[in-house]
Amino acid sequence: MAHALVSPNAAAYTSGRDISQTLESARGQVEERFLEGGTVLLSVMDVLNRLLNSLESVTTTLDNKDASDTSADLRATVESLTALPVTEENRQQALVSLAHTGRELRKHVSDMQETMRYLRTFAVTVKITGAGLAEFAGFAQEILERIYSGTDEVNRFATHLDSLDKEVKLATSFGASVSKGYADTVPAVAGALRDDAAKIAQHRKDLGVIAREVGAIARAVQGKVASTLSALQIGDITRQRIEHVQATFSLLEDFFAGEDGARLDAGARQRLQNVIHHLTAAQMNDMCANFQRDSENVVKTIASFDHDMREILKLRDQMSGQSGEAGGNFMRALESSVSAAHEIVKQVDTASRQADQVSQSTIGTAAKLSEAIGNIRAVKTDIHYMALNTNLRCSRLGEEGKSINVVTAELRIFAGKLDDSADAIVTGLPALEAAAGRVAPATDAGAGSLGESLTSAVGNIRSAANVMENELKVLAENGREVATKISLLIGKLDFQHDLGEVLAGCADLLEGVAGTEVADISDLAETIAPLDRKIFKHYTMVQERNIHRGIIPASEEAPAPAEPAKAENDEDLFADALF
Repeated sequence: MAHALVSPNAAAYTSGRDISQTLESARGQVEERFLEGGTVLLSVMDVLNRLLNSLESVTTTLDNKDASDTSADLRATVESLTALPVTEENRQQALVSLAHTGRELRKHVSDMQETMRYLRTFAVTVKITGAGLAEFAGFAQEILERIYSGTDEVNRFATHLDSLDKEVKLATSFGASVSKGYADTVPAVAGALRDDAAKIAQHRKDLGVIAREVGAIARAVQGKVASTLSALQIGDITRQRIEHVQATFSLLEDFFAGEDGARLDAGARQRLQNVIHHLTAAQMNDMCANFQRDSENVVKTIASFDHDMREILKLRDQMSGQSGEAGGNFMRALESSVSAAHEIVKQVDTASRQADQVSQSTIGTAAKLSEAIGNIRAVKTDIHYMALNTNLRCSRLGEEGKSINVVTAELRIFAGKLDDSADAIVTGLPALEAAAGRVAPATDAGAGSLGESLTSAVGNIRSAANVMENELKVLAENGREVATKISLLIGKLDFQHDLGEVLAGCADLLEGVAGTEVADISDLAETIAPLDRKIFKHYTMVQERNIHRGIIPASEEAPAPAEPAKAENDEDLFADALF
């Protein structure tokens, strides 16, 4: 009798242990696969974050105000180039005006030179005429020396004007050549620079559009990854429900080994075991259905990553292509245009230096002429008073000094003519200085500034292009890494393959053990109530409780189940999903 009771009991334990071992294998696979999937998803999330950071860097570079300012600087430089023909034409007119003013002054200087020749002649005549008079010999020599001194001043005056005239002619000749060159080259070079600047701006705009498209797709994938991470809770739920089934078998085994179980006969044991098999089979079937549904959604979501990544890679290739050959061509075209512009700038620099030289020389000449005019006036004054003094002496000498008196009177008259020429020159000097100012106006930016602007603008554009190229390289690497991670993810998170089959096999095994009919254990309700409560207490899901009560109704004294503990927040759910 005792043997008859033990054998079925041992068979039940063996059956429960075998099933538990099969379930443990399935539980281990679930835990391993979902943990691995969560790790891969987190790595994908990490590389997506890097991809988005790269995109942000690219966008920041594209939106960089300095780059916009550089384009504006280049456009401003182009405008300065465009204005060169007009500027040079104004300079040519100023040089013509300066040359005309110089020629007008030269006429007055010629008059002064002619006057000095007459004065020199009269002084020699005074010396000859007064040769017999001892008191006039030294006086005549003194007048002659003062006239020679004045002549030297006037000649130096003439030399300054002659040098100025040569400089003006040289600047005018070179300027005429430059002006013709401007007409031939400036419009084309300025147009090329303007076109290059526009192409670069459009290129950056196109890159910005693509970057935003990549960002939108990447953020969508990021959202999908986040939702997939949340959906991985099915792995934790499946693992827990397998553990609950395992716990049910363990509790049944403990029950059979305990005092309450020992009071049951073999038939009661078999009936209870049958009910537990049906209960666990029902739990496994429901768990498989949920796993099938939720894991299929996960797989579908992950499968959609493939299309997203192809789009990202396609857009990445577009950005790399635009930054590569096209961007390089833009820079080469720009640098070619700038090289041509620099040749023009060299001409501008030469013309500007000559104009500055002429202007400074003119201003210096005007200062020297002013000083010379003062010296000439002083000579004229000395000659005038010396001649006047001679007239007074001649008057006292009577008939003997009459001839000298006539010559010195002429000397005074011609000395007065110096004043007329000096006054005309003094009046013309401001016009000379004004013309010099128009040749090299103080507000002229200068070729050096224009050349520096070109060099700076191109340097900044090249620097921005290099930064963009580096950022796009990082973007390409991150895009490639995302694609690789996604490909790995699709394989790792295909839970339907193998894992779903394992779980379905466990459910089929339990159904086979349970059979088609559920045994009646209503007469055992009071005896198995403690077992019922222990099994029921393990459940964490309403579904599990409903299935349980559908097979083992609650006894009257069974307490109401406590509400399942809810995750306090999304972080708790996230932690559960990752075990």
